[in-house]
Amino acid sequence: MITYNYYTYILTNPKKTTLYIGVTNDIVRRLEEHTVNAGNPATFAGKYYCHLLMFYERFSSIEHAIAREKELKKWSRSKKEALIKTINPHWLPLNTEVQED
Repeated sequence: MITYNYYTYILTNPKKTTLYIGVTNDIVRRLEEHTVNAGNPATFAGKYYCHLLMFYERFSSIEHAIAREKELKKWSRSKKEALIKTINPHWLPLNTEVQED
């Protein structure tokens, strides 16, 4: 049986002033895209230089990943920060920790 991976993730900028929440089926590719687009005013993540991965969750269902993304986007900044701290208490970029499926 084929296993699919979908990710809900939270990025921030170098100053950690802005959070971006997204969903993808290829987290390595998507992080590369965010890095390349840093500074691009045509996208929210690009405009605010959000390319540093702070948090991510894996799902086997795209429906669950999208539902989680929608849930997180409704949360307050402080609640999102508390979630990040559960796996990344020092807010260190996790970009190099994710690998291709």
